Amino acid sequence: MANILGNLTQALIIGVVALLAVIGGYHMSYVGGDLYAFGNGFLRFLHTWAGILWIGLLYYFNFVQIPTMPSVPAELKPGVSKYIAPKALLFFRHAALLTVIVGLAIAAHNRYLVEALTFQSPYIVIGTGMWLGLIMAAFVWFVIWPNQKVALGLVDGTAEQKAAAAKTAMMFSRTNFILSFPMLYCMITQGNGLTL
Repeated sequence: MANILGNLTQALIIGVVALLAVIGGYHMSYVGGDLYAFGNGFLRFLHTWAGILWIGLLYYFNFVQIPTMPSVPAELKPGVSKYIAPKALLFFRHAALLTVIVGLAIAAHNRYLVEALTFQSPYIVIGTGMWLGLIMAAFVWFVIWPNQKVALGLVDGTAEQKAAAAKTAMMFSRTNFILSFPMLYCMITQGNGLTL
C-alpha cells in the first residue's frame, strides 16, 4: 500500500478513477439525459478543485513559507528556494489560471457571464467575486511569478534586484491573501441566494 500511496502519480490516478466511479455510479442518468446539469456540476467540481489548490497554496505561502523563511538557517534556504518554491509556484500559477478559465466557463454555461462582469442584478455579488478572482490571477501571472523568478534566481538578477523582487512578490501575495476573503465570500454566498 505504501508503494501505491507513496507515488503521487499513482495516487492521482486512483483519485481520478474514484471520481469516474462516482460519476458513473451516481450520475449515469445524465447519459442521454440532462447533459446541461451534468456539465454544470462537473464544471463546478473542477472550479472548486482548482480553487482549493490555488488558494490552498496562497495560504501555504502566507501562513507557512513567508513567515518561516527568516528563521530558516542560511544553509537550508536553497532547499526551499531551489526545490520547494519553484514547484509550489508552478501549481500555484496554473491552478489560478484553471480556476479562472473554468469559473468563466461556468458563468458562460449558465448564461450570466456578461451580466456578472458588468455588475447587473442579480449577479452583482458573483460579479464582485469574479473580478476579485481575475485581479488576483493577474497578480499571480504578471507580478508575483515574474518577481519570484528573479527572487529565486531562475532568471538573472543582482542581489539588490533579488531582494526587491522578493519584497514585491511578497506584497502582492499578501494583497491576494487579503482579497481572497471577500472573493471567497462572494463566490460562496451567491449560490445561497444573496443578491443585491
